[in-house]
Amino acid sequence: MSTPRPAYVTRVAEDEADRQACFAVRKEVFVVEQRVPEDIEYDAYDAGAVHVLAVRQDGEPLGTGRLLMGEAAAVKNGGARDVGALGRLAVTKAARGLGVGAALVRAIEDAARARGLAAVDLHAQTHALGFYERLGYVAYGPEFLDAGIDHRAMRKTLG
Repeated sequence: MSTPRPAYVTRVAEDEADRQACFAVRKEVFVVEQRVPEDIEYDAYDAGAVHVLAVRQDGEPLGTGRLLMGEAAAVKNGGARDVGALGRLAVTKAARGLGVGAALVRAIEDAARARGLAAVDLHAQTHALGFYERLGYVAYGPEFLDAGIDHRAMRKTLG
């Protein structure tokens, strides 16, 4: 009996087509669904970020996220250069509930470990705190607004 293949795979975005798929998912989720202004959704950090992508077997993009490192991450995490910044995690409506978000977080953590980072920080929308807590993240600091949405900083030390 053969083991069933997963319905999707996660990977680091390998080329410009992958990056465009990542941006398309972000546009669908953040710009269209959550009404984040497009001019603040894409930023200068995208160029140096490690982007991850979840794709269905037929190539349909299901989700994305990015990892910032070095100075770009330090700006977001209070100055720690050995802590990466996970951000722009987005899963299409059709793929929610399939474990895509958790798989993307694990892929970003793997990318952070491979690059020698000690921890990963993120700014979670407050409705998603429980999701990240289940993945080992711990909230710290007060709530704050980002793009008009309540957020909270969280961190996970990588083992």
